[in-house]
Amino acid sequence: MNNVAQPWWKSAVIYQIYPRSFMDANGDGIGDLPGVISKLDYLTDLGINAIWLSPVFRSPQDDNGYDVSDYRDIDPLFGTLADMDRLIAEAKKRGIRIILDMVLNHSSDEHRWFLEAKKSRDNPYHDYYIWRDGKPDMPPNDMLSSFGGSAWEWVPALGQYYFHQYSVKQPDLNWENPALRQELYQILRWWAARGVGGFRLDVVDHFGKEPDKKIRVAGPRLHEYIRELSSEVLRGTELVTVGEAWSATPESAKLYSNPDGSELSMVFQFKHIKLDRMPGRENRALVPLPFLQFKQVLGRWQTELYGRGWNSLFWENHDLPRCVSRWGDDGKYRVECAKMLAVLLFGMQGTPYIYQGQELGMTNADYALEDYRDIGVFNHIREMRADGFNEEEILYSLHTTSRDNARTPMQWSTAENAGFTAGKPWIRVNPNYLDINAAAQQADPDSVWHCYQKLIALRRQHPVFQRGYFELLLEKDEAIFAYTRTDADTQLLVLCNFYGEAIDNPLYPENAAGELLFVSYPNISEPQRLRPYEARIYRKPYKTE
Repeated sequence: MNNVAQPWWKSAVIYQIYPRSFMDANGDGIGDLPGVISKLDYLTDLGINAIWLSPVFRSPQDDNGYDVSDYRDIDPLFGTLADMDRLIAEAKKRGIRIILDMVLNHSSDEHRWFLEAKKSRDNPYHDYYIWRDGKPDMPPNDMLSSFGGSAWEWVPALGQYYFHQYSVKQPDLNWENPALRQELYQILRWWAARGVGGFRLDVVDHFGKEPDKKIRVAGPRLHEYIRELSSEVLRGTELVTVGEAWSATPESAKLYSNPDGSELSMVFQFKHIKLDRMPGRENRALVPLPFLQFKQVLGRWQTELYGRGWNSLFWENHDLPRCVSRWGDDGKYRVECAKMLAVLLFGMQGTPYIYQGQELGMTNADYALEDYRDIGVFNHIREMRADGFNEEEILYSLHTTSRDNARTPMQWSTAENAGFTAGKPWIRVNPNYLDINAAAQQADPDSVWHCYQKLIALRRQHPVFQRGYFELLLEKDEAIFAYTRTDADTQLLVLCNFYGEAIDNPLYPENAAGELLFVSYPNISEPQRLRPYEARIYRKPYKTE
């Protein structure tokens, strides 16, 4: 293996913070930047290298900050620009970089550009957005918004519709306009000059949309735009970039994450996330995870990107339910399955992402309808009622699929409101914080938190985690996810019982030999058996022929 210096992010672990729900420093019930600063030592102890911060820019908060009205300022809900500068500086002292969530596919309808764009068709900012002529009751086509209803909004004063793939208050930006693109690049350079370590690019695959052809994602000019962005902003820097790309395939990911640096560092792909969604009702219900297909999908991404791209590794984010509730057991075996999922993820090649609370094994919330806050939920409820679903069916759908499952306040301690705020939380705290919280887990060496801490340390200690090639084992086994990672001198065996029944270890004793690097239980009682949700990592010397 060559010894060429690798980008820092290839050996990093990145922690996502949803600021609204992480830590509230001023008692208004909403998390803020001073709250994040107050928890930097917690993250340092965990061992992470960078923080991906969900949007904190000035915003009307129609979609929790993903509707930006000023990309160069901080929303007062979260603090000030001085607080952001202090966060960047304090994180840097601890060896942690700040990654900003940039929403460049759309802006708020209260952004200065859009306010100008609505004044007249001749305004220079008009073409920063996507407009089409029409009649009040005749949209340009039948495209729908992801949040429900038409993707076209009529503006009577102009006699035109504007295009919005999300909320009506989130008009899509027109990436075909070179002046608009230059404005966006200037914004990225401005933040890079303030010391941020990189950018997460929201719905990056939408940049090349062509609404007239009903193309939402992966339009013909998409990679042209990304290469231009890279050339204008990223080349010659250490900035890390990760694009959210629900449409990504291994083939397109090789372009997005080309090792030559022509586009981005990596993308979030969602093929494994889509496997348990009910066809035609993706946001309404989950079906049992097709386990063999799950293994095949993850294995394919590992093997096809090896040496030709780079993987992001994640189970959770602010848009997804909690993984222990989704794929595991959030009751009897919550701790065991949370650890197993951590081992399974951290053993693969790529950059691991931890979503806040994942390191505690936080679970979905058992909310009543009135407890939900997500804009997507309100549309979800209306649509399900219109389709004849009863309240019990709607609640079950929300309990399993809602984005609010990931947005409950971080569970710090057994103090009131889980130690998140001295005020009234903007969204209800999950009542299980009395059993699941950071203070208790940091004091317990056998906790989920300590499992993540140990795995982060192992990845730093053993280069094979970064550079070893992946081989899927036991492809047809209905309960075990097993694979090897191999480089020039070391082989790892990652062995995970994905379910809650004890089973024989089919790799014993031949493959399960060598040093036991990690086990998710306090000890191994029977090496020939795997306990419920047990996970192990073995390490042995390896010599190529």
